[in-house]
Amino acid sequence: MADKITPRAQDYPQWYLDIVKQAGLADNSDVRGCMVIKPTGFALWENMQRALDRLFKATGHVNAYFPLFIPISYLAKEEEMAEGFAKECAVVTHHRLKAEKGKGLYVDPEAKLEEPLVVRPTSETIIWRTYKDWIQSYRDLPILVNQWANVVRWEMRTRLFLRTAEFLWQEGHTAHATQAEAEEETLRMVRIYQQFAEEFMAMPVLVGPKTEGQKFPGAIYTLCIEALMQDGKALQAGTSHFLGQNFAKAFDVTFQNDKGQREYAWATSWGASTRLIGGLIMTHSDDNGLVVPPRLAHTHVAICPLGKTDEERSASLAAAEKLAAELRGLPRCEFFGYEPLTVKVDQAFDKSPGFRYAEYELRGVPVRVEIGPKDLEKSACAVARRDRPGKDGKAFGVPLAGAAQHIDQLLRDIQASLFNRAKEFRESTTRTARTYDEFKEMIELPGFIWAHWDGTRATEDRIQEETKATIRCLPYDGPSEPGTCMISGQPSARPVVFARAY
Repeated sequence: MADKITPRAQDYPQWYLDIVKQAGLADNSDVRGCMVIKPTGFALWENMQRALDRLFKATGHVNAYFPLFIPISYLAKEEEMAEGFAKECAVVTHHRLKAEKGKGLYVDPEAKLEEPLVVRPTSETIIWRTYKDWIQSYRDLPILVNQWANVVRWEMRTRLFLRTAEFLWQEGHTAHATQAEAEEETLRMVRIYQQFAEEFMAMPVLVGPKTEGQKFPGAIYTLCIEALMQDGKALQAGTSHFLGQNFAKAFDVTFQNDKGQREYAWATSWGASTRLIGGLIMTHSDDNGLVVPPRLAHTHVAICPLGKTDEERSASLAAAEKLAAELRGLPRCEFFGYEPLTVKVDQAFDKSPGFRYAEYELRGVPVRVEIGPKDLEKSACAVARRDRPGKDGKAFGVPLAGAAQHIDQLLRDIQASLFNRAKEFRESTTRTARTYDEFKEMIELPGFIWAHWDGTRATEDRIQEETKATIRCLPYDGPSEPGTCMISGQPSARPVVFARAY
């Protein structure tokens, strides 16, 4: 059995790390700031990847792949991006090592590259250099491309999944003939992220633009989804950027319009990463371990046959296998990605029932079924739901006839329950500050704060410096009444959302 998990209320950061380690999601690597994603953690990422990929392709996007290495001159072409990422870039300067007795292994000084290569922190520059060759006419547009890749940002303070020097992500890069089309794409994709977060991760999010000070380097504006974790901190979970013609101008990407005139293309980019796994953990998990929404679960149902004798175990195992076959044979549907339910029949009779149950709780399996001799006497089973540990989440005497249909519906109920619980938490910890004194008191409590802001970078920076709170976004949905800034007293069109954040 796993070691005891640090209680969430006692030490939230340690609780998080305990969940990651003991649920078998990831380990720290010997390379500073990097992680090894273990099979359980990678299975979560694969399910996220599959769901997002379907959503992207349903809106006309296709996948491609671009180089890991970017000439440093490409990054320098877009000044704002170069400035924004310079401190986080890993740079390759040589292409060969030498090995000599007595000297060991060292960089060959004669193998210096003519131009240093940056290990991609993001791919706008290399992709827009490629688009220059792809785009000649308005008939070549739009280009709707996504890539699944790894990137490197040399972070100083790291935490598994939430912030690592290397991480996995997807990045969409699109080119359009008009500004309107590009802006429609920017909004469309942030709404895709919202759909994924809420319908698959069961994680409610706020949607809206970032401030000028918080936008992506090189963007005209950035849209984002912001979630609230159980410790009351915000997590930016996905971003979509309207890049205007900045990158087209930097790389001279023009096309001939339908009137025979040359124009610069319009651009967007958008991305989400393995940070989503950290968000899932911190939105739903508890002191018993990981909690996974059924739509993303690697194993939906674990069935534990019980018995003390070989005869009892054999009968329970036969019933378990029969139920597993019925669950796998349920009609495939969109809710579970048109895939059969994944079911594990646990035959670890050498371990105690309590140990087996605790392991499935720790690893976040949404539904656990117990079938023992007494259950078989009643042609029934016991069904436990992971989102409600203990007696409140366990139903006894569920008839085996129809149990598969019961569990199928239960999985859907768990998905909805997790979302509703997370949304109720967010609403119960969202406050409104009318003065700066109120704000400074509220920011010590968990949650979002609505407050008026005068729209200036100076006021935004002051609030961050004095309280460590940032403007998370200017939500599309929420209070819209005008007011005055809590600091400067200047007019404010509507409140914005503040929080401390990861």
